[in-house]
Amino acid sequence: MVSIKKSKWYLFKRMLAGAVLAVVAASLLAACGASAGKPASGSAKEQKVVRIGTNGAFYPYSFKNTENGDKLEGYEIEIWEKIAEELDFTIEYVLTDFASLFGALESKKIDTIVNSIALSEERKTKYLFTDPYVYSGAQLVVKEENTTVNSLEDLKGKKIGLVAGNKIMLNYIKEADPEGKIEVVTYETGEGAFRDVLLGRLDATFSTKAAALAQIKKTGQPIRLAGEQFVVIPAGSPFLINDDNKAFVQEVNTTLKKLRDNGTIKQIAEKWYGEDISKPAE
Repeated sequence: MVSIKKSKWYLFKRMLAGAVLAVVAASLLAACGASAGKPASGSAKEQKVVRIGTNGAFYPYSFKNTENGDKLEGYEIEIWEKIAEELDFTIEYVLTDFASLFGALESKKIDTIVNSIALSEERKTKYLFTDPYVYSGAQLVVKEENTTVNSLEDLKGKKIGLVAGNKIMLNYIKEADPEGKIEVVTYETGEGAFRDVLLGRLDATFSTKAAALAQIKKTGQPIRLAGEQFVVIPAGSPFLINDDNKAFVQEVNTTLKKLRDNGTIKQIAEKWYGEDISKPAE
């Protein structure tokens, strides 16, 4: 009787040991599977996601290609995708109108902005910017046949189109026209302003010189650059000022230098603009 009890206990211990080994083996397999693929949620190695805000309507910096399923393309898009490859993070694009971009940044709905954002002195006190990768001054753009408008002075009593939220260009207009004789019409996108210049609804619009030249090259539209280029303000991507962002922006700047040194940024710029706008003109 006693020997039978011992035998059953022996079998029970063997079954228990087998079950424990099975659980351990399954755990090891799961761990191996997680390390070979995407890290488990909450893991320290989980891939970083950077939310980039853009209006997706500023050719050729950042725009939706309607011939390619509205995919975001452009000079700045390509640069940030190269940065993401180098630093191993994923980009999540957040589309909104230009006037709402800084509000989205302030409310932490996005991490940065990619929309040829000029590094004005005011902005540099409020935000942490990457090193500039755009150097192109603002320029008046008019219909090709319009030979009377070559300066803001010439626009008094006329209409100019501005993208809503473009405070830098609005300040230029106010300084040149304190009496408010220039009528300012705001648009959600630069494309809308270009269109109305062509239709004669506007006498001029503002654009960066590089963007205007790229637009003319792409579409063959009968528009021209009017007068002298305004002051060239470098552009980059702004972040909120905090310790995490300081560390990340430092990594981005190191990567930008690498991409400059190996000719990648120059190649991207020449693809979209026909010239290298990533550095100041010599």
